Amino acid sequence: MTVPAATAATSLRRPDGSALRVLVVDDEQMLTDLLSMALRMEGWEVRSAGSGFDALNVAREFSPDALVLDIMMPDLDGMAVLQRLRHAGNDVPVLFLTAKDSVADRVAGLTAGGDDYVTKPFSLEEVVARLRGLMRRAGTATAGGADPILRVGELSLNEDSHEVERAGTEIELTATEFELLRFLMRNQRRVVSKAQILDRVWNYDFGGRSSVVELYISYLRKKIDAGREPLIHTVRGVGYMIKAPQ
Repeated sequence: MTVPAATAATSLRRPDGSALRVLVVDDEQMLTDLLSMALRMEGWEVRSAGSGFDALNVAREFSPDALVLDIMMPDLDGMAVLQRLRHAGNDVPVLFLTAKDSVADRVAGLTAGGDDYVTKPFSLEEVVARLRGLMRRAGTATAGGADPILRVGELSLNEDSHEVERAGTEIELTATEFELLRFLMRNQRRVVSKAQILDRVWNYDFGGRSSVVELYISYLRKKIDAGREPLIHTVRGVGYMIKAPQ
């Protein structure tokens, strides 16, 4: 899969310029496949494991720069995996995934040595953003001299500050509108389907109808394109695309 130009422009890499390595650990195959696809679109090298013991073996071999770790697994749970890694001197940044969402569970995960915590269901964009932040803070990733701003014509989006402007005018977006716009801008001049948008912007197991995509596209158009030359285009029967005017 080719990394979109907009993603490559703001991609994170190791200080030596090589691709970042991420290990995804979850016993749900569909979830690991979706996460791996999303992370590879960042230009990162990805491995996966379906159990705690497999995760420890792959971590020793792969030496990941970050770990996406499910807490609830049938053999060795995520807490135990992390404890063994830390005991072995491995301080890899860890993003916990779990269906649990109580304060006690979050505290337990962070106290065990985890660095961040995302509850299921989640958006793939959120996981990517959390990992980018973890690896930046850990000093394992650099932006390769690029700034965090995506641009399509006179429209700009700052991935760090979440500021959006068109022709110098600030545009206020909700969190979901921001994630939708970011996904479109990272894939500028590429048609993305409703299914792809649901996978990347909404929960990976989102059970609603694709009409929610149409609704949020209309919200974005009112804020981004109203009274201006349109940037967001519908490709009938295929999906949506954002591109600068010719």
